[in-house]
Amino acid sequence: MNGRVLVVTGALGALGKVVADTAEARGARVAGIDHAPAQRPATERRLELGGVDLTDEAQAKKAIDAAAAHFGRLDALVNIAGGFVFETVADGSDTSWQRMHAMNVLTALNASRAALPHLVGSGHGRIVNIGAMGALQAGAGMGPYAASKAGVHRLTEALAAEWKGKVTVNAVLPSTIDTDANRASMPKADFAKWVRPLELSEVILFLASDAASAVTGALIPVAGRL
Repeated sequence: MNGRVLVVTGALGALGKVVADTAEARGARVAGIDHAPAQRPATERRLELGGVDLTDEAQAKKAIDAAAAHFGRLDALVNIAGGFVFETVADGSDTSWQRMHAMNVLTALNASRAALPHLVGSGHGRIVNIGAMGALQAGAGMGPYAASKAGVHRLTEALAAEWKGKVTVNAVLPSTIDTDANRASMPKADFAKWVRPLELSEVILFLASDAASAVTGALIPVAGRL
């Protein structure tokens, strides 16, 4: 990661913070993009762009271009921005399906489209998306979320095929991530079986590195201890 420039979307969330901090600690320069307000001033090593709606194509392009201008180039994009809803098909609404598609698919699509010209110019271009093991076979109440994450899987494969030889595109498929929010929503679960943010971060940063130059189009399960 030393010297590489990464953009991390959803950088102020539980996983995004770990990925951004770990990448910076390993010598990367990191631009974090989030819908929430920025929390720190810009430095030579770190840039936070807050208040960005990545479901809007123009806002996504403006943020990505600002990150590339700040650091002079862009080597990798990690698409973490997204959301979750638990809702059965019969009792749910169209709004939830549309919201999950926008938060999980459109954010990755818009950021990727904006980043690709910069990534090609880098010569080391990497895109890493966040899919979900729960999208491989949806359970009850998982329909809207699983459908949207399945869309991320197909987006990953399509981009990998279209940009083969120029930019690698892969996705990690975590099980339940061990975050404060997930512990609060599932207090009786066995947290020790969940995948820790740092563990998932290690796989993400491997895929964003030169070591993964021969890996593209992969959907990599990161199941923790389930």
